[in-house]
Amino acid sequence: MLIRDAIGELLVDLGVRKVFGVVGSGNFHFTNAMVARGAEFVAARHEGGGATMADAYARMSDEVAVLSLHQGCGYTNALTGIAEAAKSRTPLLVVTAEATEPTSNFFVDQEGMATGTGAVAMRVRSPESALSDVARAYSTCRRQRRTVVLNVPIDVQDLELPADARPRLIPDVGDPQPAPEDVARFVEVLLAAQRPVFVAGRGSRGGAADALRELAERTGALLATSAVSRGMFNDDPWSIDVSGGFSSPLTAELISEADLVVGFGCALNMWTMRHGKLIADGATVVQVDIDPEAIGRTREVDLGLWGGVAQTARAASLLLSTQGIDSRTGYRSPELRERIATGLRWNQVDFADESTGSQIDPRTLTSELNRMLPTERIVSVDSGNFLGYPSMYLDVPDEYGFCFTQAFQSVGLGLATGLGAALARPDRLPVVGIGDGGFLMGISELETAVRLGIPLLVVVYNDAMYGAEVHHFGQDGPILDTVVFPESDLAAIARGHGCEAITVRDAADLAPVKDWLSGPPSRPLVIDAKVLSREGSWWLQEAFGH
Repeated sequence: MLIRDAIGELLVDLGVRKVFGVVGSGNFHFTNAMVARGAEFVAARHEGGGATMADAYARMSDEVAVLSLHQGCGYTNALTGIAEAAKSRTPLLVVTAEATEPTSNFFVDQEGMATGTGAVAMRVRSPESALSDVARAYSTCRRQRRTVVLNVPIDVQDLELPADARPRLIPDVGDPQPAPEDVARFVEVLLAAQRPVFVAGRGSRGGAADALRELAERTGALLATSAVSRGMFNDDPWSIDVSGGFSSPLTAELISEADLVVGFGCALNMWTMRHGKLIADGATVVQVDIDPEAIGRTREVDLGLWGGVAQTARAASLLLSTQGIDSRTGYRSPELRERIATGLRWNQVDFADESTGSQIDPRTLTSELNRMLPTERIVSVDSGNFLGYPSMYLDVPDEYGFCFTQAFQSVGLGLATGLGAALARPDRLPVVGIGDGGFLMGISELETAVRLGIPLLVVVYNDAMYGAEVHHFGQDGPILDTVVFPESDLAAIARGHGCEAITVRDAADLAPVKDWLSGPPSRPLVIDAKVLSREGSWWLQEAFGH
């Protein structure tokens, strides 16, 4: 067996089910080997789209996804998506061919580029080490929740695997247990609090929800999430939804009045804490994380615990139980429960519809769609001025109903994000919220959606400009010709790709969505929504204000 075939077979044996990418000569053989072994290959139209599809799939499936790339230009095309995955600690394994001869046109410092994005750089070093190199790369993805770039030199690929070669497998180990003395200090802090709030971040996904619910019950805490974990506590009466720029007025009020804020697998960064505005003066701040370097990185904390989220929550609950504490009132009053039930969600907050007849208010657009769409949905978003509307006005069923590829804040990832999420959860209607700039930037993957028969609902918030920049610099500031564009017929463009498409200027124009949903849909529907965009969205105004 040649090294290239052995790599593909071992990855599938280790658990890889989905492979994304664009195939060229350098990655042709190991990609085919994975397919022959039983993995499914999803062909993107651009390596950047393939990277983001793989990232979104891994997030929504809790599996290690593989991105297969040609050496050199195929690899560099994917770097933005790789950077987003690395910053988000997505378990993504990038298997890329590598040209090691400096005279090759494809030669670049692929290892250095991987390190520069924050990914872990590894290499298949020789026939003797090949299987162990692959196993180590896969294990790093799975155990450490890291994005790994595994370079496979072309000259090594074509060598024979030694007959006695065996991979050195690394056993799975659980997240670390917190130190008993740290748990004891944590329990003291919890018992001293009258208005505690837990904020569950990315590190809480994948099985920690029940442990956090139990600890919150014992301590009287309210349950919030960061944006990436939105929906985790939807069915809990003490859930207050997302902490940060997308917080509803009631959510922001409750977090800012807390005397204890605990971040579980959450960075507590400027977005999640609104530049610190959500933390009251004198409030105690605790951070729990499996990465010791993450604790205190974005803000000072009063107590940091190195440990897994579920492990830490269970250890604290156990200690409270031994002290005879099963439940406390804390923040949980009957009056507050009623306020949360009737006024927490953005769709429960009144607003004045500012639609003009030629342009629809994005709040009206999104809230109307929220009423029309099935509950079982998976929402993905691109980056831009419009971002908050689908992120807050479209409800999601749980933390696997919202895919938020925003760690790098790159415009243009939305369509590919929606495709990867859809493939991870084919039981749910995939919905993408995207601006006109991001739609055109990533439009090559619209053909992928049609080719794969994915019933993707693409909502384009079309204001014919880069709204973030226009509203940041202001109408009375410098000339904005570089960020304002003529109105375009994106519905016609979408039809040219094989999609169904409609143009929406008021709520009545959304009627065809019902027909598409009742189909049932077998191809994408693109909504070219001509949205009103008079000012920067609330979350972006806040961000630019600092």
